[in-house]
Amino acid sequence: MTSLATYGALGLSAFLAATLLPAQSELGLAYLIQQNQLSVTWLIIIASFGNVLGAMVNWALGRFALGFQEKWWFPVSATQLERASHWYQRFGKWSLLLSWAPIIGDPITLVAGLLRTPFWISLLLITIAKLTRYIIIAYLALAYL
Repeated sequence: MTSLATYGALGLSAFLAATLLPAQSELGLAYLIQQNQLSVTWLIIIASFGNVLGAMVNWALGRFALGFQEKWWFPVSATQLERASHWYQRFGKWSLLLSWAPIIGDPITLVAGLLRTPFWISLLLITIAKLTRYIIIAYLALAYL
């Protein structure tokens, strides 16, 4: 696989992992770092970019598609949406700093859109959370694997 294809696969994996689809990208990032063939900086940037882009898709779904909540294909259950809404209302926009977290992170980004959190604030807080997570994963992969 070429470097460009590898970076693209990582970006796609990170994008899908940040949407409400079941996917993950952390192991792929750690594996690629361990291979020591590609720039760790670029791996972090591409994974972060894909993950933030996926989270902003969730935000847009919340912002523009809530009218479809009752449809069978809507990606968030009513229970997940209620839990994330409660969390978000309790902690406000700062809960977007937990957008990196498994299970709760993706619904929180959807609720941010639903509750009309401004785009730029959402983008900034989600980027901080996602970038920090990938930096920590990279550090752990370099230090311990």
